[in-house]
Amino acid sequence: MRNFLALGTFLAVAPIAAAQAQSGDAEAGRRVFNQCSACHTINQGGPNRVGPNLHGVIGRKAGSVDGFRYSANLKQLGENGHVWNEETLRPYLTNPKSVAPQGIMAFPGLRNEQQLNDVIAYVKQASGG
Repeated sequence: MRNFLALGTFLAVAPIAAAQAQSGDAEAGRRVFNQCSACHTINQGGPNRVGPNLHGVIGRKAGSVDGFRYSANLKQLGENGHVWNEETLRPYLTNPKSVAPQGIMAFPGLRNEQQLNDVIAYVKQASGG
């Protein structure tokens, strides 16, 4: 009977734990974003650097910041309807070359799942998304 109760508790709590794992900590993500800030700003009205300003990136079509010179690969993604959201950012931030093979972003990607969740939470919060 005790094993049955333990299993029932596990099955009831597992979806909650999975949802929490997918949601990140924006404050921890701010620290992870320090890696990105060498090339990107995220504040509203911030300048483009080596990479485009990321304010408003959530819901924005890829390759569409005015005045930024994107690779042909990223422009093509945008022309094909690629929009940045959590679902599309996740593979890009894990391995940019898997999404834009001829893209010029030098960042190799985040392999740590928690850091990935945290930085996406931060980007969503800080970019107005």
